[in-house]
Amino acid sequence: MNKPLRRVAIFCGLLMLALLVRNNWIQYAQAGKLSTDEKNRRVAIERYATPRGDIIVDGEPITGHKTTGGDFAYKRTYKNGAMWAPVTGYVSQAFGANQIESIEDGILTGNDDRLFFRNTLDMLTGKKKQGGNVVTTLSGAAQKAAYNGLKKQGAKGSVVALEPSTGKILALASYPSYDPSTIAGNSLETDAKAWEKLQKKNNPDDPMLNRALREVYPPGSTFKVVTAAAALEHGMVEDADQKTDTPLPYIMKGTTTELKNEGNLPCEDATLREALRVSCNTVFGKLGTDLGNDKMLETAKKFGFGEEHFTPVRSSASLFDKDMEPSQVALSSIGQFNTAATPLQMAMVAAAIANNGTLMKPYMVDELQTPGLDTIEKTDPEKFSEPVSPENAQILQSMMETVVKDGTGTNAQIDGVTVGGKTGTAQHGENNSKNPYAWFISYAKTDDGSAPVAVAVVIEDENAVRDDISGGGLAAPIAKSVMEAVLKSKQ
Repeated sequence: MNKPLRRVAIFCGLLMLALLVRNNWIQYAQAGKLSTDEKNRRVAIERYATPRGDIIVDGEPITGHKTTGGDFAYKRTYKNGAMWAPVTGYVSQAFGANQIESIEDGILTGNDDRLFFRNTLDMLTGKKKQGGNVVTTLSGAAQKAAYNGLKKQGAKGSVVALEPSTGKILALASYPSYDPSTIAGNSLETDAKAWEKLQKKNNPDDPMLNRALREVYPPGSTFKVVTAAAALEHGMVEDADQKTDTPLPYIMKGTTTELKNEGNLPCEDATLREALRVSCNTVFGKLGTDLGNDKMLETAKKFGFGEEHFTPVRSSASLFDKDMEPSQVALSSIGQFNTAATPLQMAMVAAAIANNGTLMKPYMVDELQTPGLDTIEKTDPEKFSEPVSPENAQILQSMMETVVKDGTGTNAQIDGVTVGGKTGTAQHGENNSKNPYAWFISYAKTDDGSAPVAVAVVIEDENAVRDDISGGGLAAPIAKSVMEAVLKSKQ
């Protein structure tokens, strides 16, 4: 063989060797990675080859499935999809999944390692693989009351209801919402068009935004409950009926600017109870300034501010700033300036006070089940913190109950039930140019003194007459209906 042919032969041999090495590398070393790669169509075909497990509320599925006749044999369906979307999220053949549908995908598809034994038995018996179930903590009655209340209002908003003693999420509603069934498939004619219509760039209402967990708002006067807690915990005030040293007008420290109240209120040297009842900005602004940034921040953190919360769906972190000037602390202490909170966070504030000072971690997955309904994993309630002592929690309860009995929260009264609450009307926009947010946080007590439910409601009504917007007028009636729904279900 002459030299040129030998060189060609060697080169071709090296190419063959490289091809064999590459082929073996792909078949063996990369097999696991490629078999689960999202771009591998076989993965998607296998994922939708069998019915998906269900998400359960009150013992009944709020999800389902139907056959498609295509490569993807089954697609997801939802019952009352728009009402439950903030809980379930979506799973789509074209656009993936989010929230519980994504977080618990392994259980729902049957691919979780904890279902290996069950899947092996099914394979041996010739039975098709099935997905397991996700059992939630949600109350159908509470969720319906929350969603219908928002829908009736016709404005953007959200509701969160918690069981204070455990942290169970009983309602998690957001409005406007969307039906995940409309994007569950992969049709260009239907699902893709529906997806485009739901995107914020095409729909300013942003119906896919989970306002209960992901949106942060200035909490307005509902934050005064946190400031009152800080004042009690740090010994600034010892009793709800002790007069405070609050001048009227009150000029914020380090400025020549007066911190004003909403209207002609009896706020001069008002007691803590009276200041919460009529919602005195001056009293709580001065208390926050006198306590100082560090002590206010410490208390806010104990209530959960500054942390993301995983329910298991992630909730955005609420904010109370640090390194502020005294005037900024004053504004922050009445829920303005940079203070911002999710509805979940403010429900946690109400729940901690209702639970005599103990804050439980919020969660909405009660247990994971096999297809045969055996329990794989059960969530145990877990304490988050103790923001206030039991004694101070009871003082705060008495103050919040005064707000509902004869203060700004009378629209939340329930016959024969003790209700505590706090209204809030939070400034919004540059120089308060936009309509404010209407807030209400509350809890309801039963005859034995326990509190089965705490609620936070926020309403963004851009079309309302500005003077008609108030937490007591817009948000309190929704909170009342949610509390009534939970109380009725406990009977």
